[in-house]
Amino acid sequence: MIKVLLLCDDYWHPGEVSSGGVSALGEQGFQFDIISDAGAFSPGMLCAYPVVLLAKCDHTSRQDKNSWETEEVQQAFVSQVEKGGGRLAVHSGTVAGEHTETLDRLIGCRFISHPNACPVTVQPVKPHPVTEGVGMFCETDEHYRIEILDGDADILVASYSPPQGTTEKNAEDPYNNTPACICPAGYVRMQGKGRVCVLTPGHNPAVWNNIHFRRMLANALLWCSGK
Repeated sequence: MIKVLLLCDDYWHPGEVSSGGVSALGEQGFQFDIISDAGAFSPGMLCAYPVVLLAKCDHTSRQDKNSWETEEVQQAFVSQVEKGGGRLAVHSGTVAGEHTETLDRLIGCRFISHPNACPVTVQPVKPHPVTEGVGMFCETDEHYRIEILDGDADILVASYSPPQGTTEKNAEDPYNNTPACICPAGYVRMQGKGRVCVLTPGHNPAVWNNIHFRRMLANALLWCSGK
């Protein structure tokens, strides 16, 4: 049994999406402890988990947008990985806070933007334990554009979205006439003795329930834990 700490829930991403999505993995040898309010998290907890699944941004919870990723927390994440721990960041786990440079460097990327939710095709592009048995799939999702910060990131998965029309996401943040786009959607990197994996899909329950995404998620957890 592999113990996984799932940190989830922020203003834009209800924790039920990711916690519900991982529920089926219990049958595959994972035990998930879930924290949705980061006020209940302390760095000392990390020593009990070989891998942490980060599926929340820098909001303490859905109701509380205050930052929880203090420099102490970020340094604890770095230390846990460098000593041999694993970190899997999914979707909103890539979204930087105002002062999360340390965590951004550990994860190896920074979220830039996304267009309106649209059909997003996800396809493995390189053989790796994370992509083993994973086929191409398409679900409605937020197609994340990310800036990769680590030149050694090994890109394993790509994503594609078709051009958008003239619909605006909202008046102050238009996403009209968005061109077709191919983006990195999954990669791995090493830091110290530990392993880091990033998967950018995951806004909607349909993604988490997709058999190929679920396989990739299980593979990533196994790889991050060193199994």
